Amino acid sequence: MTSTVLWVLIAIQIAMGGFDTIYHHEMTERLAWRPSQHHELQLHAARTMLYVGLFILLGWFEAHGLAAVAVLVILTAEIIITLLDFVEEDVSRKLPASERVTHTLLAVNYGAILAILVPVLIGWAANETAVKPVFHGYWSGLATLAALGVGLLSLRDFAASRRVARLQRGAPAELVRVLPSRQSVLLTGATGFVGRRLAEALASAGHEVIALIRSPARAEVLTVPVKLIASLDQIAQGTRIDAVVNLAGEPIANGLWTRAKRQRILDSRLEATRDVVRLIARLDPRPSVLVSASAIGWYGLRGDEMLVESSEGERCFTHAVCDAWEGAAAQARSHGVRVVRLRIGLVLGTQGGMLARLLTPFEFGLGGPIGSGSQWMSWIERDDLVRLIAHVIAKPDLFGAVNATAPAPVRNAEFAAALGRALHRPARLRVPAGALRRLAGDFAEELLLGGQRVLPNKALSRGFVFRHETLRSAFEAIL
Repeated sequence: MTSTVLWVLIAIQIAMGGFDTIYHHEMTERLAWRPSQHHELQLHAARTMLYVGLFILLGWFEAHGLAAVAVLVILTAEIIITLLDFVEEDVSRKLPASERVTHTLLAVNYGAILAILVPVLIGWAANETAVKPVFHGYWSGLATLAALGVGLLSLRDFAASRRVARLQRGAPAELVRVLPSRQSVLLTGATGFVGRRLAEALASAGHEVIALIRSPARAEVLTVPVKLIASLDQIAQGTRIDAVVNLAGEPIANGLWTRAKRQRILDSRLEATRDVVRLIARLDPRPSVLVSASAIGWYGLRGDEMLVESSEGERCFTHAVCDAWEGAAAQARSHGVRVVRLRIGLVLGTQGGMLARLLTPFEFGLGGPIGSGSQWMSWIERDDLVRLIAHVIAKPDLFGAVNATAPAPVRNAEFAAALGRALHRPARLRVPAGALRRLAGDFAEELLLGGQRVLPNKALSRGFVFRHETLRSAFEAIL
């Protein structure tokens, strides 16, 4: 089996498979940390283990007789597992367009490989059973490296499938048990990292959730029954809404802050909030409370200063955005509605946010402090944030700015070390500050190298109890 065309196709398959695994499975989809992908990970582990045998056999041996039949059986099993994987992916997650294209190219290329390989194996199957050593030069070396790589991936996927089975979250309804009898809650940003969990908690507890989702395709991420609307104009004047939770806004940390990106960040927040206030103005009866998201970026870059709700803000881009955002939400007070401006810290969870982006590099031993590591990180575990949102809805005497952060902020170096310990990995690869500043400018300065030491004084004084006051507690629950 010395066909150069066959080996070139195999090399292309290896390259595309590596891209699919690293870019999609690890970096963007983060399958190894998604409980819903337990079965998909098992299928991946089984398939890649078959590849180990195939690469070794194709690279170093000729299989004749029953041995060739065994190779054909392995190829058939691989096809069956791949088909099962397609079905599992279809029912358990929505594949991004790039992954669908990659899978199509892999299938076409694999078909070409089989068209060359299968007739050769059928011919060998007619011979006397034997496994003959061969050497295909550097192609044998490629096959060996591929076998080692997919072998490691198989072990990782198998271990990850066992881990995600232990990551099942608690009953979501319990997170909002502080709310009184059935509430009607309007939720914007329902498909986001926090919004999905809040919608799940409210609907599971029997509350009515009206979710503003402008793109119908994005509604697929919601796994609970909610009332979907594409515009607030669809809500009639007499509709009963007890509370509005406004979480909508362009993600702030998913790209460099170009002029266009900055404008989208600001405009998306102001437009959504102004639309909510206009809705509140025409509703009769009106909601009792508007809980509108903001961020700890409101305080600006303040070094080691301890920041509470009464602290002043310092000018920078994130402060300007949050200040305008909070100002737009405050207009609802003129309509007799209690307004809570929730200044949210770094939300921790495996399904999104900053921690999800850090898991892959840290799990492969590539994590560490950013810059000096002395900058403060004020964080909150996602379920604690959902509980806090329910708490402020239920407390009629709670209004104004509320810091949504755990009571124990940490420095970046401590965060990196704690994450490394939780994953049983070293966390010593420091990211140089100078390179980040040159590459990302204000984005790096405000989101990565700067920080805020924020304390949740108002939440604590109004009786809220954090389940995860320390980073260690949060990581034990999350990871």
